[in-house]
This record gives sequence, C-alpha cells and structure tokens, in this order.
Amino acid sequence: MATPNYSYEKRQRELAKKRKKEEKLKRKTEHRSDAPQPGDAPEGQAGDATQERPPSGEA
Repeated sequence: MATPNYSYEKRQRELAKKRKKEEKLKRKTEHRSDAPQPGDAPEGQAGDATQERPPSGEA
C-alpha cells in the first residue's frame, strides 16, 4: 500500500488559502473603487454648490 504524500496535501492547502486570500483582497479593492469617495461630488451636482441662489422668500 502507498504512503500518503503529506507534503503534497499541505502544498495544496497552502495554494487554496493563497487563492482565497487573493480573491478576498480583489473583492475588497473592487468594492472600494465602486464606492464614491467622501471628497468626490457626483457629476451632475458639482456646479450646483458654487452657484448662488436667491433665498426661497425672494423671487
């Protein structure tokens, strides 16, 4: 009967851990790039804040 190759099994576990860790890191970086940054304004609203508007009582 053949003996188990423990070093092969260990290497396979290590590779699986490494793949899982890389996928998790990739998901995190994608999530961060999709979310708007706190200093960024949405495209349509960038100029609205700089324009002066009369108070609602005056027209």
